[in-house]
Amino acid sequence: MELSSQMVLFAKVVECESFSAAARELGQTPSAVSRKIAHLEDQIGVRLLNRSKHGLKLTEEGRAFHARCVEIAARVSDAENFASQLTDHPKGLLRVGATTAFAKSQLLPLMPKFLGMYEDIKLSFYLTDRMIDLDAEGLDVAIRFTEQIEDPDLIARRLATNRRVLCAAPSYLERFGTPRRIEDLAGHNCLQLSSVPLWNDWHLEPEGSETKIELESNFEVNSADALYHATLAGIGIARLSMYLVGKDLAEGRLVRLLPGDADEGSELYAVYSEKRNLPLKVRSFVDFLIEELGPVPPWERNLEA
Repeated sequence: MELSSQMVLFAKVVECESFSAAARELGQTPSAVSRKIAHLEDQIGVRLLNRSKHGLKLTEEGRAFHARCVEIAARVSDAENFASQLTDHPKGLLRVGATTAFAKSQLLPLMPKFLGMYEDIKLSFYLTDRMIDLDAEGLDVAIRFTEQIEDPDLIARRLATNRRVLCAAPSYLERFGTPRRIEDLAGHNCLQLSSVPLWNDWHLEPEGSETKIELESNFEVNSADALYHATLAGIGIARLSMYLVGKDLAEGRLVRLLPGDADEGSELYAVYSEKRNLPLKVRSFVDFLIEELGPVPPWERNLEA
């Protein structure tokens, strides 16, 4: 038993004025408490208590030592209370990584509700479409798609399925025509995302056989958000997430292409470094997103695809 723990025990015995009363509060036997106090006296080489049939009485040295023990006991109690607050109440700065497009269209609109629930959390968002190292960037958690997760040691909790569809603006289709078959895409300007090369592998499945499309493009950009706006501007055809284009398809600003062929999607995850005792602020944030985005994500609700 460490000296600090023995000092806390000694303060409790003096407070309770008996071994038996202290033992009851601590869930120990009186004999065990008596042995520990005797061991403390042997360790420091000073008698602290006089024992008699009338009870316990502090020696002169015991009174001086007891004052120090009360101070130690108070500090231990403060530390325990602080630790309890850390585990029972989420607080502090939460650093979140996300793609620009998803953050702007889906995450940020949810944050007033989250901050209203957890008033002692401060949010710091880091937005990028490129691959990131959570530890190197100093992030607590990141919202990433399947293609963006390379580190097998990360913990990943699924948030939602992200469907992607081929689409183009009416202005583009008026100038260059509408592709009717997968093979027709070879003659079109298929916009590309430079930051995540895997997003540029378009795999479509006509009649159950998978076909990989070789893209031709005179335009690429490093942000899915910019790719979306380039498609709206009529630059070309893009494979975009339904969370971005659902309303545009419904309201005619974009046209979905080849709807009879299976589109390829990916999963959306909250990822964080593998750690014991995950901070409550991270756990609260991830649980909040799972609740808000599932089981059917909001961009898919009441939407005819």
